[in-house]
Amino acid sequence: MSYEPYVSPEYYRDTYQDGAFEEDAELVRYLRQASRHIDSLTYNRIVGRGFSNLTAYQQDLIREVICQQAEFEYEYRDEINSALSSYSINGVSVQFAENTWNVFSTKGVAMRRDVYAMLCQTGLCCQVLR
Repeated sequence: MSYEPYVSPEYYRDTYQDGAFEEDAELVRYLRQASRHIDSLTYNRIVGRGFSNLTAYQQDLIREVICQQAEFEYEYRDEINSALSSYSINGVSVQFAENTWNVFSTKGVAMRRDVYAMLCQTGLCCQVLR
């Protein structure tokens, strides 16, 4: 049985209604990747409970977070996948801080802080829950 992302391309196009992706193959790939990242950040609680067993509120938040995370990972794919943390050319330097005021990284997932805060509203991100 293959892994199914929590957001379908149809949901993304019809409900979320953003056009960040040029090709359907990219959209499917990034929705799957974002879903897996959300599983990591929620300690696989969604997998354990089953998406359909979550409340409607939790499902809506998770879908919105996945759409935003997929777009973020697509838009910043070069920076996220870069092995460099800083570079300098002709006296101009750029640094990619791991944790800045609006973006942070945890468990190998780079994410906007406001999107992570939205995910935390589901109650599935707490480390001490069992």
